[in-house]
Amino acid sequence: MTANPVQSPGLTQAEAEPCSHTDTVAKFFRALADPTRLRLLQFILGGERTSADCVEHVGISQPRVSVHLSCLVDCGYITARRDGKKLRYSVGDPRVADLVVLARALAADNAAALTCCTRIPDSHG
Repeated sequence: MTANPVQSPGLTQAEAEPCSHTDTVAKFFRALADPTRLRLLQFILGGERTSADCVEHVGISQPRVSVHLSCLVDCGYITARRDGKKLRYSVGDPRVADLVVLARALAADNAAALTCCTRIPDSHG
């Protein structure tokens, strides 16, 4: 018989345990595989932003930015709060910044190999 892990009040068993499902972790990384989403995330790491700020930053249409922001919210990278008619986006978990910094460092260290990799196509989105 195995003991149940200590659970924080208000969390379900699934929320209290780290995710060990490979497919879920892969999906977590796929959310960052889109260059526009990654640019938006890096922009929001600099401080709270409105969707209008994000549109101006990435230079694509409001509806497309909204889809990308919704994905980042749904995947837990950013949070959205209502401020009158506007939504304001911010990073709710400081580990997101750590993840982006680490990913950039690893990509820089492996730039030559990544450039030559033919198994993963370049994204032009």
